[in-house]
Amino acid sequence: MTQEASPNILSRTEAYRQRSTRRRDAARTVKNVRERLASHTGTKPAFDHEILCEYARNRLSSWPTMVLILTALAVAASFWVDRFFIAAWLVLSMTMLGVSVLAGRRFLRVPNEMVRLTYWRRQFLTFEVLNGLAFVGLFFLPNAVSTDTRIFAFGVLLLAVAINAMVASNVPKAVLLSTVPVALGGAFQLMGERDFVGYAMAGFLLLAEGFFAFLAFRLCASALAMLEFRVEKDALIAELEQAKAVSDDSRRRAEEANLAKSKFLATMSHELRTPLNAILGFSEIMMGEVFGPVGNAHYKEYANDIHSSGQHLLNLINEILDLSRIEAGRYQLNEEAIMLSLVVEECHHLMKLKAKTKQITIVEQVEPDLPKLWADERAVRQIVLNLMSNAVKFTQIGGEIRIRIGWTAGGGQYVSVKDNGPGIPENEIPLVLQAFGQGSLAIQTAEQGTGLGLPICQALVQMHGGTMDLRSVLREGTEVTVTFPPTRVMEVMPAIQGDQPKKMRRAMMAMDEQRRAS
Repeated sequence: MTQEASPNILSRTEAYRQRSTRRRDAARTVKNVRERLASHTGTKPAFDHEILCEYARNRLSSWPTMVLILTALAVAASFWVDRFFIAAWLVLSMTMLGVSVLAGRRFLRVPNEMVRLTYWRRQFLTFEVLNGLAFVGLFFLPNAVSTDTRIFAFGVLLLAVAINAMVASNVPKAVLLSTVPVALGGAFQLMGERDFVGYAMAGFLLLAEGFFAFLAFRLCASALAMLEFRVEKDALIAELEQAKAVSDDSRRRAEEANLAKSKFLATMSHELRTPLNAILGFSEIMMGEVFGPVGNAHYKEYANDIHSSGQHLLNLINEILDLSRIEAGRYQLNEEAIMLSLVVEECHHLMKLKAKTKQITIVEQVEPDLPKLWADERAVRQIVLNLMSNAVKFTQIGGEIRIRIGWTAGGGQYVSVKDNGPGIPENEIPLVLQAFGQGSLAIQTAEQGTGLGLPICQALVQMHGGTMDLRSVLREGTEVTVTFPPTRVMEVMPAIQGDQPKKMRRAMMAMDEQRRAS
């Protein structure tokens, strides 16, 4: 029942997680739409503020360049325009530039929560219109544009449109308001001579105005996309931090639960084993009729049942404790040189009586000249006993069990236990390898067990660096192969010949003499 409930719990947990994710995404979408509807530009208020901040920074960083350009234009135009008009134009242009720069500096100093975006946007747009009108005013001065100066005026106008478009690209309306007066006024002045060259320059200037306006809109869209990506990145980082906090909290709770489990098992192992040993001892005395015959045969049968049940419960407790120690990493291997064939033979001897009661034949196939294995004898014996016990348990009366021991292709050693029992369906093989997992067909055709034998075997094999492979065909049998790596196999050293010790002693004496001489 627990095994059936686990997938349901996992599916419900996944459904809850997906539902919470959908709710979070829906809430985020509603919030974004609400912010866009409340904004005058159709974007988020936070994005509007960031865009205006970038615009103000661009204005602050470009004012030295603009001062140099305006000064150079005034000096160049003074050769054919009256210097009084040029000075007045320069003072007006510098004043408008200074006012816009001061406005940008004030805007950046205002705290974010106190910024009125509509008010500041209107101010910036107004200053852009005034800057554009002040700049184009140069070409409406007397003698500013003539046949000889049209090329100079055309280059200056293109430069002005390009610079304003790049500086104010974060606010497309500002680009239009600052460059359209320059383009229209300059085109009107270039067409004053009413010739083909003037018309061509005016048309090219208007095309340049359209191109730079389109470029400004594209740059603004790219800036908004970058802000969107940055917000998504920040949200993702926040979600990751939240998930990490939840994971750390879950890990802490799991560690606390594991510690509580270890304390519980350590306490209950003593509390359960003490009465169980008493039950087993007293039931054995009653079965053996040590203090006299039992008056009723049923009582003797009950004592036998009590002893079998107590032994089964004691084995279950031992297996649970072994598995808990392995999972907690507290199972220590006492490694030594062992003969795998002798361990298997000992287990065969222990299981012979149980196999004989079911008329099961056990056949051993051992390859000759197998060297010793560096492993924990108790763990290897437990592995083989569990595999043979399962084979005897799930093999029908009159069946056969084959045990093979030999070399692997990579130089390791293996032990294989194969029976001709009912087998395990392919979809249930992962289940039987889990703790307390049992196959449905095996439960119906054999006595029930704890479901811990194969998980314990797999854990012990992995502690030795080996592998355990389970293959089964339904109604044909099951084969479990345990493989130990080549590093566990001890090499057989060649025997020392009779004259080798003498040669070694002579070499040692020669080395001692050389050491003394030096």
